[in-house]
Amino acid sequence: MPIIPADLVHANLSIDQEEVKRRLLASETLLTDSADHLLEVVGILESYGEVLDAYSINLIYQAEHQFLNPIPIFKYLDGDLSLGKIWRHLNHDRINFEYAEYCQKAMFWHATGGMDAYLDSEAFAENCRRIIAAKRRRDPLLAVLAPLFPGFLPELIRSAATTHALGQFWRVMSDLFLDLAAAERDGRVRDIPGVVAFIKDGLVAAAANPIHYGVTIGGEHFWVLPPEAGLTFLVDVAVPYVEAVFLRGMPFLGTVSFNAQAQQISPDQARFTYGALYADPLPSMGAGIPPSLLMQDMYRHLPPKLHQWYLQRTRGEGDVRVKICMSFQKSMFCVTNAAINGTMPHPLNSSDPAAQAANGAHAQAWAERLGIARTDCLAA
Repeated sequence: MPIIPADLVHANLSIDQEEVKRRLLASETLLTDSADHLLEVVGILESYGEVLDAYSINLIYQAEHQFLNPIPIFKYLDGDLSLGKIWRHLNHDRINFEYAEYCQKAMFWHATGGMDAYLDSEAFAENCRRIIAAKRRRDPLLAVLAPLFPGFLPELIRSAATTHALGQFWRVMSDLFLDLAAAERDGRVRDIPGVVAFIKDGLVAAAANPIHYGVTIGGEHFWVLPPEAGLTFLVDVAVPYVEAVFLRGMPFLGTVSFNAQAQQISPDQARFTYGALYADPLPSMGAGIPPSLLMQDMYRHLPPKLHQWYLQRTRGEGDVRVKICMSFQKSMFCVTNAAINGTMPHPLNSSDPAAQAANGAHAQAWAERLGIARTDCLAA
């Protein structure tokens, strides 16, 4: 199978690191303001909000009701085992929850942030021992697996914790994106700077939301992510999500060589650049490209106005999912822009040299990451 040369998989840049840093410190948006960009970003985030609603509900259902189920064959049905629901699932008339799991696995594997620090703690290990002891008394299969593979069940509990936390994160983001669409319709948001400001305000408002997760076994409640862990929405889930899904991601089969001799994949996970901000939209809907599942889900929920806009461009319906991916990438730059603005150490208008230096270092760190991303999508 032919492999794409390494020099052809890099982004076609339209702005460099210095320009990214300048825009961030000048409180300018990374995405150029235009009527088309406003239509694309708000429309695709409205569709994404509908999809995230379903993703969030399912992930929380899996974490709470399929907990330590070694064969969760009905995990995508949200507890509805009606023949109609099963038939629609088998006929693929459904949301592609596999993509939600892909994002969960990316967060689980890259393991950045405060939540993973807690999951490595002795307090979490003790909670796992108590949960496993309770489950073993009621599940013969787990009673056999636990002593044979002592690390297996704690790993499943850790995965369930990541699943529930991601579900809580997407619950907030779904509501935020749907509120954004409503704000644009009633005139409160009129341009791309307004979009970024609206998202930033939503992230800041939710920043301190606690992240909790517990399960009930035999009528007894057990904490997996207890209140005393002190986990919060922004620092412990949102920022690690941006790192794992927007930036690092995971290489897609068929797009790069997994042969170690080819050296197309870095041995250092921290240097991965396969996330949403680096991805080439062209392979969308190709075999082995997980975001294709998301593009299909968003296609099913496109606002009519945005769908009509797509039909009037390039190949109309023929490449609509590629255009959805391009719009999604622009919207994710806006979300990232909002997250960066919301986590600036100090107000951008501060005259304090120390505050300016801290803001400059913050912007520089992000510019080094975003300066090699798909900035070609940012122009009008």
